[in-house]
Amino acid sequence: HVQLVESGGGSVQSGSSLRLSCAASDYPWGNNCMGWFRQATNSERERVATIRSDGAITYYALSAKGRFTVSRDDDKNTVDLQKNSLKPEDTAMYYCAARAGYCTGPARDYDYWGRGTQVTVS
Repeated sequence: HVQLVESGGGSVQSGSSLRLSCAASDYPWGNNCMGWFRQATNSERERVATIRSDGAITYYALSAKGRFTVSRDDDKNTVDLQKNSLKPEDTAMYYCAARAGYCTGPARDYDYWGRGTQVTVS
């Protein structure tokens, strides 16, 4: 039974930093993709950053480039998102996600999801 558990959200001021962490358990490891999506009120869930299991390939949404960094530790089964220079438009529920195979864009492609952690930037 795969579980993804996020931590690290909160309410911060514009310009601050936050680090989100996701711990995965019982994941059927092999070639896989893990990463972060976010969903703001009245918006669709969008991919923020993903990273392939070998760490060689990462993806960042345009809004995240230069400010966010995704990383993973396959020994600990964790994936983190370091978020710097936060803006009010970064306010959203952030979800950890995972899928077998290569990283793709649509949320519907991802097999496993955490419950989410709220990030509010004012």
